[in-house]
Amino acid sequence: MNKRHLESAYRLAKEQYAELGVNTDAALKQIATIPISLHCWQGDDVGGFENFGGELGGGLAVTGNHPGKARTPGELRADIEKSLSLIPGKHRLNLHAFYAEFGGKKVDRDAIAPEHFGNWIAWCKQHGLGMDFNPTCFSHPKAAAGFTLSHPDKDIRRFWVEHCVRCRAIGAAIGKALGKTCVTNIWIPDGMKDTPADRKSPRERLAASLDAIFAKKIDAKLNRDAIEGKLFGIGSESYVVGSHEFYLAYAVRHNKLVTLDAGHYHPTESMADKISAVLTQLDEILLHVSRGVRWDSDHVVTLTDELQAIAQEIVWGNYTQRIHIGLDYFDASINRVAAWTIGTRNMLKALLLALLTPIEKIKAAEAGGDYTSRLALLEEAKTLPAVAVWDYYCATQGVPVGAAWLDEVKAYEKNVLSKRG
Repeated sequence: MNKRHLESAYRLAKEQYAELGVNTDAALKQIATIPISLHCWQGDDVGGFENFGGELGGGLAVTGNHPGKARTPGELRADIEKSLSLIPGKHRLNLHAFYAEFGGKKVDRDAIAPEHFGNWIAWCKQHGLGMDFNPTCFSHPKAAAGFTLSHPDKDIRRFWVEHCVRCRAIGAAIGKALGKTCVTNIWIPDGMKDTPADRKSPRERLAASLDAIFAKKIDAKLNRDAIEGKLFGIGSESYVVGSHEFYLAYAVRHNKLVTLDAGHYHPTESMADKISAVLTQLDEILLHVSRGVRWDSDHVVTLTDELQAIAQEIVWGNYTQRIHIGLDYFDASINRVAAWTIGTRNMLKALLLALLTPIEKIKAAEAGGDYTSRLALLEEAKTLPAVAVWDYYCATQGVPVGAAWLDEVKAYEKNVLSKRG
């Protein structure tokens, strides 16, 4: 679609939305201020660059063997950069600790330091990106037994505590270097495949480990601490030490961010419903937006009802300044650059749809007990010309309109990814 047609379609859409009290210009201005944190692990199938020789582990599994997986930090950065060029707005990078660069040396996780992430920080600074961080408490010999921060062996617990302490320091260094707060999120795979006899002791050990990790105060302008629970995982089907309830209670008591992951609950349980509930007690939260298919399968985010419900809670609750939005999925069956692009564009589309909803009219109807009008307006909003607004936004941001981005990904696959062997 040429520029004249885009502008004409947008003008007509703008008039139609205005009739319902929606200012599309204001919606576009706001969507441009909401960053999405792109997860680096989509680009190399959660491999990292430590080269310890171990399997992925931690209950994580990546399926598929699409050609072109990033093999080096440089290739991974190039792939992320390509994806970012196809996504409107300014966003963030989400990095796991085992993507450190050691210059050929062997450095264990209890010895990592900010300098091992200097190239990532410089790359983010070059592109004006914020950056988030994660300890990597899996894919390591000391995580092989299925326990890390709650391990019965105090020396192994001490190892993982030190790893997380260092990750917080790295997060603070990232925040200072980039001038944008880093969110450092702790997730551990600890749990049991079958029914445990003692649920209490591992949780007591985990609480003590967290206390040790967070003992040192860090400026919240530099780094925010987040903790992420889960319902179950491969190898922890019957018992997860760090459950949602455990971390929520800890976060409330210790003023930490709790992380809500869309794949970490019962399949019929809505993460969207948890947002306002949790934010009555916490100042901020972190979201990991994923798509589970029957379980926590981390499929690429699509424009589902669930995704739209999450976006609606963020926007309609005026939470855009209190919620950090990150993506968390990994699919090796399709082009990995496309996976980032599809998921991020869909997250942004969902947010824009929420911004374009005549929510003030809908809330007024609800407050007046007019549930008929509430339902009618919610349904009418679904077929308003949002695509004209989205296409116009992409054009003004200098990224491909519609499916045109796919041509660029196909060309990148042909010219770059296919040559990786």
